[in-house]
Amino acid sequence: MELTELAERLAAVPGVIGVVLGGSRARRDHTAESDTDLGLYYRRPLDTEALDALAKRVGGPSAAVTEPGGWGPWVDGGGWLRIEGEPVDWIYRDLDRVAAVWESAREGRYSFHHQAGHPLGFVDIAYPGELALGRILADPSGELAALREQVRVYPPALTQALVGGLWEGDFLVAVARKAVSRRDCTYVAGCLFRLVGVCVHALHGAGRRWLVNEKGAVAATAAIPGAPAGFRERAEAVFGHLEGDPERLTSAIDEAADLVLDTADACAKMIR
Repeated sequence: MELTELAERLAAVPGVIGVVLGGSRARRDHTAESDTDLGLYYRRPLDTEALDALAKRVGGPSAAVTEPGGWGPWVDGGGWLRIEGEPVDWIYRDLDRVAAVWESAREGRYSFHHQAGHPLGFVDIAYPGELALGRILADPSGELAALREQVRVYPPALTQALVGGLWEGDFLVAVARKAVSRRDCTYVAGCLFRLVGVCVHALHGAGRRWLVNEKGAVAATAAIPGAPAGFRERAEAVFGHLEGDPERLTSAIDEAADLVLDTADACAKMIR
């Protein structure tokens, strides 16, 4: 089945405003093994019975969809289907909530939210980022196209907020050092993972690029013009030092501290 045909059938379900192709296939950097991610932008009430019936028609009797929120408050819900043997994910996005997050982003406000499968936390500004990077397949009312025109312009206030968030990197270095004498490798690892995540988001903000997923985030950051030289290799090397020996832990923290400093310098140059 062609994606545009499927998108049109999805958009005919009551509550569905439009459908967007997302993920690696929208960016055209997918592999043969990549799933096809379809964002189903909806407004309540969403007719999940009709969606479930359509899922079974195109994906077989075992296909099923959740109610909104079935996968958690921020990932929301949807269905993992196989259509003609290929994995196709339907992912709900509440359009009014996307618009509200966008308004917050324009004012420089963002938050990470606890979510299973997201060790750094689900960052809410992924919502406008997904729409900015996606490819609209069905949009009968034109609402998605209108909002996408807005979110394609990265908010200057968000750049400032994400770069300003680098203060947490320095704080994480300080608290990680306190765990060295206790040989608390797990705690140090957690601090440094968070630290790298803070750097990644700061550099994306400085580069005015949307970041929508933790997967591949370090590699994506390394590709940003102006990012610190060897960013990916340096970030990954930090974790290679993580073991119970205090000298090794200290070395890892020192390298992470240098990465924060170089990230701050790179961000300052990028936003001049």
